[in-house]
Amino acid sequence: MFNEIFNTDDMIKLQEILIKKKETMTCAESCTGGLVASLITEISGSSSVFRGSIVTYCNEIKEQELHVKKETMIKFGAVSCEVVKQMCQGVLKKFDADYAIAISGVAGPTGGTKAKPVGTVAIGIIDKKKYQDIQIYHFKGDRKEIQIQAAKTALNTIFKILSKNS
Repeated sequence: MFNEIFNTDDMIKLQEILIKKKETMTCAESCTGGLVASLITEISGSSSVFRGSIVTYCNEIKEQELHVKKETMIKFGAVSCEVVKQMCQGVLKKFDADYAIAISGVAGPTGGTKAKPVGTVAIGIIDKKKYQDIQIYHFKGDRKEIQIQAAKTALNTIFKILSKNS
C-alpha cells in the first residue's frame, strides 16, 4: 500500500547509502506508533544502520523521554513543526545517531480540529550537522492509510536527502 511513495527497494537503497557512508538513523514516532521502525527493520541487516526508536504517543512522554518543552507543546500543539523539531533533537541525542526522523499527527478518526483536521501530520528529518527538513502534510484516508502515508513519506524524505548527498 502506497508503494509509489516508498517501497522495499527504496528501503534497501536507503540502507545501502547509510552503510556506504557509515552513518546511522533513529526515529521518534507518535501517530505512526512505531510503523517507521517496523518498515526499517523489515530489511535484514538493518541493525548496521538503525540505532533504535521510541514511540512517544502522549505529550508527557515526549517531554520526559525526548525533552520536548511543555511550553512548546502548549504554544504550538503536539502536531507542529516546533514540537517535531524538538522530538528529532531529543531522539538524535538519545540514540546517538547521524539522522533522526520524527512524526506527530492526527491519524483520526477522532482528534481533529478546524486548525488541524484529521490527516494533519508534522514530519521532521534532522542530522548531527544541523540540517533540517520539517514540514506539515495533509493526508487523506482512514487511520491506517494516514499512518502508512506518514511513515512512507518520512522515509522517502530521508531517502531523497541522503541520495543527494551520496
